[in-house]
Amino acid sequence: MYDAIVIGSGPNGLAAAITMAEARRSVVIYEAEDTIGGSARSAELTLPGFVHDTCSTVHALALCSPFLRSLPLGGHGLELTHPPAPFAHPFDDGSAVVVDRSVDETAESLCEDAASYRRLMIPFVSNYEDLLSTLLSSRVPLRRPFLMARFGLAALRSARSLATGRFKGKHARGCFAGVAAHSVLPLENVASSSFGLVLAVAAHAVGWPVARGGSQSLTNSLASYLRSHGGEIITGTRIKSLEELPRAPIILCDVSPRQLINLAGGRFPHGYRTRLEKYRYGPGVFKIDWALDGPIPWKAQGCGRAGTIHIGGTLEEIADSERAAWNGRHHQKPYVILVQQSTFDSTRAPEGKHTAWAYCHVPNGSNVDMTNQLESQIERFAPGFRDLVLARHVMGPGSMEEHNANLIGGDITGGAQDIGQFFARPVASLDPYATPLKGVYICSASTPPGGGVHGMCGHLAAKAALKEVFNVKR
Repeated sequence: MYDAIVIGSGPNGLAAAITMAEARRSVVIYEAEDTIGGSARSAELTLPGFVHDTCSTVHALALCSPFLRSLPLGGHGLELTHPPAPFAHPFDDGSAVVVDRSVDETAESLCEDAASYRRLMIPFVSNYEDLLSTLLSSRVPLRRPFLMARFGLAALRSARSLATGRFKGKHARGCFAGVAAHSVLPLENVASSSFGLVLAVAAHAVGWPVARGGSQSLTNSLASYLRSHGGEIITGTRIKSLEELPRAPIILCDVSPRQLINLAGGRFPHGYRTRLEKYRYGPGVFKIDWALDGPIPWKAQGCGRAGTIHIGGTLEEIADSERAAWNGRHHQKPYVILVQQSTFDSTRAPEGKHTAWAYCHVPNGSNVDMTNQLESQIERFAPGFRDLVLARHVMGPGSMEEHNANLIGGDITGGAQDIGQFFARPVASLDPYATPLKGVYICSASTPPGGGVHGMCGHLAAKAALKEVFNVKR
């Protein structure tokens, strides 16, 4: 008999198990797939010797996470590699905004918006530890009320409103639209600006690194640390019902609300089950991984310094693309997020060769092949890109969900992160991790603080369970 059982070995499942193990509780993880990691896995998807990340690659929030920062993962094999610039945003005239670690250097490239950019970013970057610890941990007290109030005034706006209200030029507006579109929300939605602000602050404060050797390295380091504390992991075992599990006072489920309903069978009260059934999923992603014969030939040379490239042009173009996916349409010029990881991690490809991946947002559950539209957008800013393609691996929303059952309809954020589900995730509750079933908790990205590789959902759920079941203080 274990003190705790965790279903799912994604970053949140591993974080929940580690929190239990650090509290000297016996814990085991059951993972349905043969490889642990959920959305933080790597594989040779195209050609031998080309290592690709099947979902997440850039780990900015890992360095912001109070939980992950507390773990000695470097001693368990994790090495993070930083590109010279976290991200860049190219435009049709051959120019690009390159977001450097330095706020001042980035601001200087924005010409007429340099002063506005400094005024927006410097207060948050200077106090990033307090800011991001508060945002990522619902249990951290508000020690900096004026800082958080200032952030709230900017964050509780739409990304479009903030961009047009703060900036005059197309470069600053387009750049902010590009980073805010990570929210997978229409840029007109309230609070969509919060995602752009958090990610931009992280870019300046801690960078947007990748794990050397692939995201699997991050997962493996978490697993190694867990095992060093006596935790166990059982792979290739899909749990279809809570009744299949050994007895344990705590069960932590790194699953989406839809899967949680299936696991519980008919045991949930009607009201709670109904609320879970109303949980909404956002647009999916259409993703391509490439094996390349050389580096991507960007028109704007500064893009070669950045790990992540936001492709979509102006604020208006990006906003139109994101609105389309949300409204069930496929855009002919989609907003694209591209990561060129091998440029800064030579272990990803044979000598002289490269890897890259990119995705665009599409309606949830879409089965439309967006290969041509996506690659055309890259060609728009990097003519000759297609000539470098040695092989490609395509994953639409269905394939994404098949690869990781938590990605419902290809939704990689654990459910729509609009204002309604930002504060009521997965249901409105004083303890969002607890369920009506004694000892059963949900710890996935469908709980606060939401999507991203930070482990805080699992950590906070495990802390809640320890307090309730074993009276261990949070």
